[in-house]
Amino acid sequence: MVLSILAAHHGFSQAAPVAADFDKLAWLQGQWNRLLLPAGRSGHERWIKLNGAEYKGWGITMKGPDTAFAEKLRIVVKDNHIFYVAQTADNKAPVYFIMTAISASGFECTNATHHFPKKIIYRRRGNQVKATISGNGKSVDFMFEKQPPAR
Repeated sequence: MVLSILAAHHGFSQAAPVAADFDKLAWLQGQWNRLLLPAGRSGHERWIKLNGAEYKGWGITMKGPDTAFAEKLRIVVKDNHIFYVAQTADNKAPVYFIMTAISASGFECTNATHHFPKKIIYRRRGNQVKATISGNGKSVDFMFEKQPPAR
């Protein structure tokens, strides 16, 4: 009985910080258009909050009218942790990155066992976000600007 009370208390105490951290991701909602792309290319990420434990997203890069790259994205609460989940054609299964830092202006997540990237960082400044993927001595930056809501 004492063990079950302690376990229940421990689980509850861990859930509150995770929920508070998850709430810090509210700024991510909406469409973020890629900046600094070569002529003839466009792209965006779009995020929607499904509930208090999951965001669903899509990342698209276009070359003219054709889709050059697409990925399904999620941010989920699982086992008292927050994960950034990416699913691309290059991977047989979704890849989970555990969030290691979250603030009102961004987040960092890692997966040391993934071939590339091993680390993902989103940093927001006003209506712009710099997303950096890195690992194995390589780093790639993606710049985004939030699309104003439709009126």
